[in-house]
Amino acid sequence: MKKQILFSLAAVLVFMVTPPALLAGETYLGGFVQGLYGGGLDRDNPTSSEMTASETRLQLRMESFSDAAEFFGRLDFVYDDYYNPSTELELREGFVKFRMFKNLDFKIGRQIITWGTGDLIFINDLFAKDYRSFFNGRDDQYLKAPQNALRAAWYSPLGTFSGIYTPRFTPNRIPTGERLSYFNPMAGQIVGGEPYFEGRMPEAEFKNSEIAARFSRYVGSADIALYFYHGFYKNPTALDMVDSTAYYPRLNVYGASVRLPLLGGIAWLESGYYDSRDDADGDNPLIPNSTINSMVGFERQLNASLTANFQYQNNYMLDHDLYADNLPPRMVEMDETYHLVTSRLTQMLWMETVTVSTFGFYSPSEKDFYGRFSVSYKYTDALTLAVGANIFDGKEDYTDFGRFKKNDNVYLKITYGY
Repeated sequence: MKKQILFSLAAVLVFMVTPPALLAGETYLGGFVQGLYGGGLDRDNPTSSEMTASETRLQLRMESFSDAAEFFGRLDFVYDDYYNPSTELELREGFVKFRMFKNLDFKIGRQIITWGTGDLIFINDLFAKDYRSFFNGRDDQYLKAPQNALRAAWYSPLGTFSGIYTPRFTPNRIPTGERLSYFNPMAGQIVGGEPYFEGRMPEAEFKNSEIAARFSRYVGSADIALYFYHGFYKNPTALDMVDSTAYYPRLNVYGASVRLPLLGGIAWLESGYYDSRDDADGDNPLIPNSTINSMVGFERQLNASLTANFQYQNNYMLDHDLYADNLPPRMVEMDETYHLVTSRLTQMLWMETVTVSTFGFYSPSEKDFYGRFSVSYKYTDALTLAVGANIFDGKEDYTDFGRFKKNDNVYLKITYGY
């Protein structure tokens, strides 16, 4: 905790003592104040409180351009009254971007990184996500967790080559039982409250850093890309039976995508081969097998105020027979093929001051569901009011969305931007 406070104070100083060379150009300041209040709908949820959110957030944002470089900073101050009142400071972004040799860009510092084509489905985007924020009503920007990284991009006649180096592995932020319950396979049930779940992190060594690369270019009107990732699964999906601890197994990903206009809308295809380096033979059921993950999607504006999209994802497990043959007694067998369909509908009303949004995830193979519903009203250019809900369901407790089915919640959000 002391380290976090010291780091946050240092982040404040970044805003105060930004190099004059950067401030010599144009500088923009902004941010927002937001109140978020949410409550659970399931009284049997084994978490510490029936509330899911009770927080006041102040975000400060600064962007500065000059001939020398670009600086961007985003800092959040949060008073969280969920269970035990506390304050938190987080540097969401704080990076310097500059160019060398006219066609080589560098971005160094804390940053949000997004790759791939999907809408809330991530195959080749192996950068950290914050599902705790996603499930309790925070803005969509908080789905992407920040990470400290060095990013380089080289623009050539062939296309754009991008590389990202993250010195310290950055995992997803997943429910731990504090304010969102989850299914614990060791207990065989949905659990919450203390002790909070924590996966074992890889050692802080050079060999455990993350490397990602992408090549992209346009071919006609199609945007095509190739991807590579070297690191770890972003969730603790492996189990060490010696000390009954979940951990993050090693992972390589090789992928490709294409995005192009089609039938008056936009279509996309994306696929990735997940090479599970800790289970190359596929015969250890306590470590994920290698898989081939694919997705197809289409989005179209149906009229001036209504937009809809549809996606289908398919994950195929390699060496499933070996996995099944070595499965311990009482351990649930995963299907060889996982199917997921999603759809988003966005309706604008009242001169685009009201936005009604629904997003549904449904897996016909696991028979589980997750729905996100929201209505926002732009009262003024600065003030926005929103209400929403997160609804989970599943036939079995251990499936991707079934494990969170006691976390149904509704929320109210009030945001003033400046």
